[in-house]
Amino acid sequence: MRVRRLIALSFVTLLAPLGVAACTVEGAGTKSECNVGGCTVTFDRGVNAKANILGVDAELVAVNGNTVTLKIGGQQVDVPVGETQPAEGLNVTVQEVTDQKVVVKLATGL
Repeated sequence: MRVRRLIALSFVTLLAPLGVAACTVEGAGTKSECNVGGCTVTFDRGVNAKANILGVDAELVAVNGNTVTLKIGGQQVDVPVGETQPAEGLNVTVQEVTDQKVVVKLATGL
């Protein structure tokens, strides 16, 4: 876990001089938008949606009502909509759940 946190911190440190520099990456079932504060990932529902964020794999496992189950690195975490839980050195916040997508913010806490 410490190595992943160092990778994430290195990523943030490299982007810091760029100010509000951001990047967008689309993959199978996901869209990731990252900036110095972290990444927002939009997972498509009904597909095997995975993304690699700040050196950590993030996967949508299930949605049960307003609670989203994610696998962050090797850790499974349940996060209610609007709340934040720690996982693999990241703060995981579920921002939105619809029939078509789940929007999650992954931040380093810096």
